[in-house]
Amino acid sequence: MDSSQIETNAPLSIEITEISSPSITLSPTSTLIPPISKDGIRKSLKASTIDGIFAAIFSIGTGGVLLGNFLVELDASPMVFGMVSSIPMLVNLFQPMGAYLSERSTSRFQYSLRTHGIGRLLWLILVIGIFSFGAGALNSQQLVALSLVILVSSHLLGGLGTASWFSWIAMLVPRRLRGRYFGLRNSLANLTELIGLPIAGLVVSHWYGGTIQGYGVILLLGIIFGIVSLGCQYFQVDINPQLQNTYYANSSQTSNIQSNSARKEPGEISEAISLPQIPATQNQIDSSIWKNSNFLVFLLYFGSWTFAVNLSAPFFNLYLLDTLNLDVSWVTFYNSLRAGAHMVMLIVWGRLADKIGNRPILISTGILIAIIPWLWLKMGSSPLDLWLWLPLLHIFIGANWGGVDLCNKNLQIEIAPVKNQSIYFAIAAAIAGVSGALGATIGGFIAQFAGSFGIAEVFIVSGILRLASLVPLIVKKDLGT
Repeated sequence: MDSSQIETNAPLSIEITEISSPSITLSPTSTLIPPISKDGIRKSLKASTIDGIFAAIFSIGTGGVLLGNFLVELDASPMVFGMVSSIPMLVNLFQPMGAYLSERSTSRFQYSLRTHGIGRLLWLILVIGIFSFGAGALNSQQLVALSLVILVSSHLLGGLGTASWFSWIAMLVPRRLRGRYFGLRNSLANLTELIGLPIAGLVVSHWYGGTIQGYGVILLLGIIFGIVSLGCQYFQVDINPQLQNTYYANSSQTSNIQSNSARKEPGEISEAISLPQIPATQNQIDSSIWKNSNFLVFLLYFGSWTFAVNLSAPFFNLYLLDTLNLDVSWVTFYNSLRAGAHMVMLIVWGRLADKIGNRPILISTGILIAIIPWLWLKMGSSPLDLWLWLPLLHIFIGANWGGVDLCNKNLQIEIAPVKNQSIYFAIAAAIAGVSGALGATIGGFIAQFAGSFGIAEVFIVSGILRLASLVPLIVKKDLGT
């Protein structure tokens, strides 16, 4: 998460008027987030939304299908592809360190520039390497090695900054708008990828200098958009982590608490309102993670869920291409259907989460996601499967994953206290990274050494473990909303 903008013509469908009234009531039993004006919130949400759009363009060039095709053209080994899949998850181990460092900074914006900014600029080295390869200065194996070094370094820096960014945006989005806002933001980012990826693919495949050089051009454009996305963060209200950690209401506090916005306009404080106040519980006031029962239960759920999902998820496309022996054009078509369903349903899930809460959605969609590996075993290569059941399965997957992705993030924000918030997010990401990489590794060993039947076993076990991982959510009824 690892990370994740210019104003559009159509304004965001977010009504800031739904935020609590301007009056600030302080008591020993309340926790107050620094007050930010309505205009500051509105401006920040718009900037963050377009930040997400430009960041999506950056991700098109630095990962996914295009990076994989680039490595295929360089004749990279299967081990390299395994490393490319595991690196984004393993670098999450460094998120707690990044959170620790970010809490000692004085600006979320400046910290983001130092981590994500440097991480994105590093890809320029790969662009230079690609054109050096075309000139004969590098061979294919050297370029593959350079790609892996850049990938590790960039994701490592992104991992150091992700928790801080998550804490920053969590402070800016009003509680009542979280579901709708993140649903809209993620949906627009997915739409950007849905439109941009085929265009980028056409450019790469038809570039007059060859596909490798074409990828270099797309990568350069992606880097430019990635830097622009960071520039959009300048228009978000800045947060000082050290002051954020001391904003705890007590009986001696008064209503003249000032916002730590480095770019606030004159008179902004006089019209400022507080973001939604969070009832103070022992879990929110106590910064000790081991005493935060809600967070520990969430970690148990999140870690086991990520392990169970990644046990089988990396092998669905392999199942289509190898076991069912389908043409790659079919697989691309199915993945497009899934991405489209995910994009559309994000907005629906966001509005529903604001009404009924995140936990009920996680349980219901989690059950549906849990049975997906078993449904895969029923798929074949008959015309009925190709034209009806496989498209419906991918739409079903995309629609329900939208609810899981959105509500997992929202629930983290709800249960993490304001003090040292980024550290909580970082620990959750580290647990997910380790468990996800472990799940994919174990699933890969089973699938590789047991053949096609091994993949079937992976799917069966994955479904069972997915259902089991939901038990903490079901038992812990007061885990968020």
